[in-house]
Amino acid sequence: QVQLVESGGGSVQAGGSLRLSCTASGYNFSGACMGWFRQGPGEEREGVARIDPDGTPMYADSVKGRFTISKDNTKTTLYLEMNSLKPEATALYYCAAKPTVWPHCSGAYLQKSPFWGQGTRVTVSS
Repeated sequence: QVQLVESGGGSVQAGGSLRLSCTASGYNFSGACMGWFRQGPGEEREGVARIDPDGTPMYADSVKGRFTISKDNTKTTLYLEMNSLKPEATALYYCAAKPTVWPHCSGAYLQKSPFWGQGTRVTVSS
């Protein structure tokens, strides 16, 4: 079955960096739309970054220029490099995956995925 396991969360001070990983199994990794979402305390879940099957990245405006999403098809692992972290980045971060036959996908498509990890917590202190 599909499994997504996040790791790499932790506590950092504002301005610091973290690298999240999501190790995947059970589906065609290279042919899937994948992304990172987060849910802060008392907030709705929001999309952070997405990477299309062809490797095209997309970012939320709030993280552009500071976060980088990437994937390693040989390791079936998705990454999120987070730099210049701000306290508002404090949240539980989830990865999601949804197979597709197309080279591109949308955030709405990924939001409807039934495949989600359990989350990894990021805390940024000021």
